[in-house]
Formats: sequence, C-alpha cells, structure tokens
Amino acid sequence: MFEDSVIERPKGPMTVVQMVVFWLFVVVGVANALAGFVLVFTAGLGSLVVSVPSLLVNALCAFLAYRGYHKQILAYYGQFLIVGVMILIPLIYTDALPKQQLMTFLVAPPPPPPPPPPPAAAPVKVVKMQSEVINGQLRQPTKIPQRVQMIKEEEAPPDLGGAGVPGGVPGGIPGGSAGGVIGGIISSTAVNVPKIAAPARIRVSSGVSTGLLIKKVTPTYPPLAKQARIQGHVLLQAEISKDGTIQNLQLISGHPMLAPAAIEAVKQWRYKPYLLNGEPVAVETQVDVVFSLSGG
Repeated sequence: MFEDSVIERPKGPMTVVQMVVFWLFVVVGVANALAGFVLVFTAGLGSLVVSVPSLLVNALCAFLAYRGYHKQILAYYGQFLIVGVMILIPLIYTDALPKQQLMTFLVAPPPPPPPPPPPAAAPVKVVKMQSEVINGQLRQPTKIPQRVQMIKEEEAPPDLGGAGVPGGVPGGIPGGSAGGVIGGIISSTAVNVPKIAAPARIRVSSGVSTGLLIKKVTPTYPPLAKQARIQGHVLLQAEISKDGTIQNLQLISGHPMLAPAAIEAVKQWRYKPYLLNGEPVAVETQVDVVFSLSGG
C-alpha cells in the first residue's frame, strides 16, 4: 500500500555515497536554519526572502538523497559546479583572454578626410598705362574711345570789384575781418561764458575725506566690549556739509557693542570744506573706525 509513498523508507540499507549526500544536505539545512534565525533578529524579516527558499532546497535534496536519488542530485550539482568554474576562470585569469580578438573591438575610427584645398586665386591683370604726352607733344591716339567723358569745371567766384576788406587777400571770403583770423580774434568782443552750477552733493573716497580731516575725536572703548575682548572695524556712511560738519551719519557694518561709541565720536569730527570749481560743496564718504585691544 505504501510502496510509492513519499514517506516510505528505501528498501535495503543506504549506501555510503547516499548516506554522505543525505547528511551533507541535513547539516547544510540545519546551518541555514540557524543562520536564518539569527538574521531575523539582526536584519529583520526581510532576510526570510533568502533563507527560507535555501532551507527548502536543502530539505528537498536531503529527502531525495534519502529516497535514493543521490546520483541525480550529484549530477545536477556537478553540472552547476562545472559551469560556474568555466565562468569564473576567464574572470580570474584575464591574461588568458584572446587579446587579438579583443583588440579588434578597440580599433580607433579612421581620421576624417582632410579639408578641400582653397580655391586658386584669380589672376591679377596688370594694365599698363601709357602717357598721352611724349616729349611735350600730345600723342596721337591709336583708337577712338567708345565713350567720351565731359569734364565740368566749377564756375569762378564773382568779382567784387575791389569792395573787399582793406588789406585782405585776393580771392578771400567776402565780409571777412581785417588782419585775417588773428585780427578777427583780437578785435572781437568778449563773450560771457555761462558759469556751470556746482552739484549739491558729490561722493568722494575715504582717502580723500581723510586728507580733509582737521579735528578727530578718538572714540571711548566700551567697558563691556573690552571685558568681552571684542574688537574690530565699524564702517559708517557720513555726509560732510559745506562747513565741514558731519551730517546724516549711518551704520554700514560693525559690532553692535562698538557702533554707538564710534557714532558718538565721529559726530564731533570736523573737515575742511571740499572745493569744486572754487566753491564748497557737500560730499558723501565712508568713515572707518578701528577698535583694537592692543591700542593700535
């Protein structure tokens, strides 16, 4: 009744080869089960995707070996081993690859054809001109020209009958001045040149404004900034009025603890008026105040 049952033990004792193959897959299956159990706790349930199919394959191979199909199992694994070795050998020993065949795939493409030569330059035809006058005499033409160009001369200026400026040049411009150009400049009346109005305010560099400084008040170092070891530059935008006082003082950059002291000191600075075309004008400039713990 259980002749063909999958759970029936094989008839007769197991051969040595059959027993080796059976226990080999049993040991591998147990090791695979333990490894899958460890991976579940370390890598999560995702590791079951690999460990469960491998465990089933080992169990199936052990069962088939137990039933007496160990030769077929060895044949299949032997074929897999041979194919794997044939694939790995070229990857490990790359020197044994056919270099001549591989080099044929790496041949560089042929170079592009050279550009066509430039067209030949058109020949220059030199025309030799012959003078129509030889030894002071007009030479007789060898042929009659097809087209005769008429030369039109400009009419001579009308004769003013001596009504020009006394001492002028014959053929001069009517209505000129005596003594020519120099005489006209000397005898001309003075022309009032309009005076260009100076701009209300111009912008100068900090170097120019430093040269105009006549009174500089050193800022007081804030005690809190000194205790906190804070130092650096405070850059201010300032407007110097026509009388040299500071107006419209604004902070551009600098530490908040140093800026108030710098603004208070710069308000007391005085400058020489900046002159433009001899008149004082207001200027915009930048003032750099340095706070240093070393006193420099």
